[in-house]
Amino acid sequence: MSYESIVLDVADGIARITLNRPDRLNSFTASMHAELRNALAKVAADENARVLLLTGAGRGFCAGQDLSDRAVAPGGAPVDLGQSIEQNYRPLVLGLRNLAMPVVCAVNGVAAGAGANIALACDIVIAAKSASFIQAFCKIGLVPDSGGTYFLPRLVGTARAMGLAMLGDRLSAQQAADWGLVWRCVEDAELVPAAEALLAQLAQAPTRGLAAIKRALYSSGSLAEALDLERDLQRELGYSADYREGVDAFLNKRPPRFTGK
Repeated sequence: MSYESIVLDVADGIARITLNRPDRLNSFTASMHAELRNALAKVAADENARVLLLTGAGRGFCAGQDLSDRAVAPGGAPVDLGQSIEQNYRPLVLGLRNLAMPVVCAVNGVAAGAGANIALACDIVIAAKSASFIQAFCKIGLVPDSGGTYFLPRLVGTARAMGLAMLGDRLSAQQAADWGLVWRCVEDAELVPAAEALLAQLAQAPTRGLAAIKRALYSSGSLAEALDLERDLQRELGYSADYREGVDAFLNKRPPRFTGK
């Protein structure tokens, strides 16, 4: 598949997907979703990819759904928005969450509606100081989607989640970091260097172990179920080459050389 709405690049263990409709603030269309599904499948199948960066081109990260897209545009015959979620947003959110490597999101501008929640679906979110997050759904009579109703209360608590969802106020990147919605807020000029440093670190890390961390932290269940999952993951990782390398490096006081295996 050739890409028109995104850019995919993989080099030195780092995969990068850039939303590339800057004239429309990288808003989602059905064709962009198709390209994203294809790109995520390529990254998942690439044995050389050990970390993924998701970011946006231009002055915004993602303004959410492009309301002029024929697949969801209001007016005329009623549109089944549930079908759009089932076909497009659900696979995207689950694809990011289930990818067996860390997913870093660099939010370079406004992240609104589905754009905000796609960012929150990533594992580590770093935002430029000028960026902002807006749960814009209430402005057009809708419920937060793309995992918003799941992510928000778990990240910031019910009271703040309700305020964000019902009022649709703009949340600054600094406030988002203070509330624990994102990992870090950095000066605009530092976004790219900070993201690149993070990617370099994760690309050299024990990828299988990081994938297991994702699986464990994102699992839901009782304490007993969490302990069972920790046992099973630890048993599996104990046989990995990276575990043996990590222990040997620690005992010999040298930097580890992880292969992701």
